[in-house]
Amino acid sequence: MQQISQPPLADGEIYIGLIGAANGEAYHLVLLPGDNDDAGWQAQMDWAKSIGGDLPDRVEQAMLFKHFKAEFQERAYWSNTVEEDGWAWYQYFSYGLQFNHRKGYPLRARAVRRLPI
Repeated sequence: MQQISQPPLADGEIYIGLIGAANGEAYHLVLLPGDNDDAGWQAQMDWAKSIGGDLPDRVEQAMLFKHFKAEFQERAYWSNTVEEDGWAWYQYFSYGLQFNHRKGYPLRARAVRRLPI
């Protein structure tokens, strides 16, 4: 069995874990430091990209809520998961529910980076 080690982290980054995708590939998930004040979905996607990351997807957000809730304010945070007709998903970090809303609605954001194995 191949041993997989944790990747090196920059200051303030938090190693979340190893995630397997449906296609059989796996990647490391790293939470980047800091979060961004309320803004619409596209502005948050642009912010995450500007710091070398992406918004977490819905599955990643559920994992973050379960194991790293203390790293978030008890507020709603955008995911990178979109729906038709201008809607995107978000995660409440107060009680764990996920919903979708119009992309222009202002919510917080936290960025992650994914490192392929």
